[in-house]
Amino acid sequence: MRDPYSILGVNRSANADEIKSAWRSKAKTIHPDQNQDDPDAGERFAEMGQAYEVLKDPERRKRYDRASALQQTFMQQRQAAREAEMRAKASRERAAKVMEELARASAKRAQAEVLQSQAQQQQQNGKARGDAPPEPAEDMVERIFGVSPDGQTADSGQKKTADEASTAQAARPSSKSDATGADATDEGPGSRPAPQTTGMGSGILNTLLRRIRGETVTVLETAPDLLAEAVVTIEDLLNRGSVIVHSSDDRDVRVSLSAGMTEGHVVRLKGQGLKLPGMKQGDLVVTLKVAKHADFRVSGFDIHTILPISLEDAVLGAEPMLKTPEGEQTIAVPAWSGSDQAIRLEGMGLYNDAGGRGDLVAELRIVLLEKPDPKVTDLMRHMRHGLYL
Repeated sequence: MRDPYSILGVNRSANADEIKSAWRSKAKTIHPDQNQDDPDAGERFAEMGQAYEVLKDPERRKRYDRASALQQTFMQQRQAAREAEMRAKASRERAAKVMEELARASAKRAQAEVLQSQAQQQQQNGKARGDAPPEPAEDMVERIFGVSPDGQTADSGQKKTADEASTAQAARPSSKSDATGADATDEGPGSRPAPQTTGMGSGILNTLLRRIRGETVTVLETAPDLLAEAVVTIEDLLNRGSVIVHSSDDRDVRVSLSAGMTEGHVVRLKGQGLKLPGMKQGDLVVTLKVAKHADFRVSGFDIHTILPISLEDAVLGAEPMLKTPEGEQTIAVPAWSGSDQAIRLEGMGLYNDAGGRGDLVAELRIVLLEKPDPKVTDLMRHMRHGLYL
C-alpha cells in the first residue's frame, strides 16, 4: 500500500478529526457511484479505505510511522554508503594510476641499469663488434634479477637462446608495448592492462597494485530486521499452537509455538522483515512475553503457584486440591510445613528443549481463619506464656 498520508492528502501531524474529515471529503469525490465512467474508481476507493483504517487506529498508525521512519533512515544510510563507495572507487583509481606510473619508471630504471651493465661487461671482455650478438636485455634481466619481463621466474621454464630472444624481441609490435617492452592487451573501452615491472622493486609494486585494486566497501544488500513482541498465555505454550504478531509495518504474521519456548524466548522469522525496494527482505525478530495470570507465573520452564493452607493443616499435614493449568490435582502437604517451603510436582511445567518438561512449584502460604476463633486464640496464648493444658 502506498503512503496513507499521501492517499488522504493530510500531513503526518494531522489529528484524528483532520484525518476523518479528509476521508469523508475524499470518499464523496472518488466514490464509484460518482465515477461510473472510471474503471479504476473502485480500486482507488478501496485503497483510500485501507489508508483510513491505518490512520484512524492509534496503534496501527504508530506502527506504520515507526516502520516508515526506519525505512527512511535506512535508505539514507544506504545512499551514504553508495556515495562512500563511489568516493573510495575514485580514490583507488587515482592510486592505481600513481602506482602504474611508479612501476613504469622503476622498469625504465631497471632496464637502463641492465643495458649499462651489459655495455660495461662487453668492454671488460674486450669483445669485438663483429663477435656473437649481444645478450638480449630480457635474458639479462632474467639472469640478474631472476624475474623475466613477463613476470615468470628464471627457473619457471627453459631459458631462451640468444637467437630466439632476438627473434622474439624483433617480432614484438612497438605500437602496443609499454615501458618494459611487454605486450599490452586491450580488453575493451576503459580497460587498463596491469603494468609488468622488472627490477628488485617489481614484486612490491605489483603487490601494492593488487591490494589497492582489491579494496572494496561492502554495501548492505539485506534490509534490516524488524523487532516485535508476541504476548502468549501459559495455555498457548502448553498447547504449542500459534499466535498472531502485529509487525511495525502493519502486517499480521503467524508465529508457531514449540517446545523450548518460554518468557523472553526469541524467534527469528526468515524473510518476514522490512521490505525495501531493490533489497532482500530482512527477518522478523519476535520476543515472547508471557501474559500475566491470576494464579500462575513462569520462571524458566517452571510454573509457580500459591497454595494457601490453614494453620492446622500446616501443623498436622493435609491433602488439599491444587489448581494447575491442566486441571485440579491432589497434593500432599507434610506436617509442620511453613510458608517458606514449596512442593515441587515434577514434569508439570512447560515443555523444554531437552524433550522433557519443567516442574509445577506450589509455594505454601499459611492463612488464618476469616473470623477469630477463641479456641485458637487461647491455644496461642498458652503457648506464648508456657501454660499447657
